[in-house]
Amino acid sequence: MPYLSPALNVMTTAARKAGRGLIRDFGEIENLQVSLKGPADFVSTADERTERILVQELSKARPGYSFLVEETGVIEGRDKTHRFIIDPLDGTTNFLHGIPHFAISIALEREGVLVSAVVYNPIIDELFTAERSHGAYLNNKRLRVAARKSLNESLIATGIPFRGRGGHEQFREELAPIMASTAGVRRFGSAALDLAWVAAGRFDAFWERGLAPWDVAAGILLVREAGGVVSDLAGGERALESGDILVANDTLHPHLLKLLRTSPRG
Repeated sequence: MPYLSPALNVMTTAARKAGRGLIRDFGEIENLQVSLKGPADFVSTADERTERILVQELSKARPGYSFLVEETGVIEGRDKTHRFIIDPLDGTTNFLHGIPHFAISIALEREGVLVSAVVYNPIIDELFTAERSHGAYLNNKRLRVAARKSLNESLIATGIPFRGRGGHEQFREELAPIMASTAGVRRFGSAALDLAWVAAGRFDAFWERGLAPWDVAAGILLVREAGGVVSDLAGGERALESGDILVANDTLHPHLLKLLRTSPRG
């Protein structure tokens, strides 16, 4: 059975409650109000309602904790040692197109260290959880990253820069050697689930540039607790701060890092 700390219990309860609302909204997509933050950056009433539920539930259970939330930004609390990092709907574009691949992502930092994580896809009721030093789980099943040692057998996930953002040429230059060296590359549209799926061994690795902390915080802990390696794309430990990330098992990681760093602009 997964280890369920009091904080993680609070987080899973909040995610499940907010998830019920997302299931209802997913069935009424055509009635949702949708706006654009950027050329291809959607925000819907579902994002906003889910964020509100999560902040309310977590604040009620842990009064004084701070928040870093996608839509609202920073919410300063009295307790400066604890911070929830939340993406209420990672995969909004999938959601709005009726694709059931999206998730609620919640991480808890204690004194700057990630200690608890939840990634929840309510449509298929997959709840990924992790607690620092206690492992990662999918529902009640312990997770381990895949053990493949050969790149040519490996399935790699990535994210493509949105329209209106820079980095398209660099992405193409990084993609080419990865495609030539692996069994395949997938782009599913939710970084939180990509990371959770690496933790579950479904993907062998994941890389992307330009992500926000709420995209990756929970997934970073899931991968680490499943035995994976997490780095930025310079090979350092600033993936959360930089938004550039590579995760894989300890055998594949250095090979993928070399491919990415030796691409024309890597």
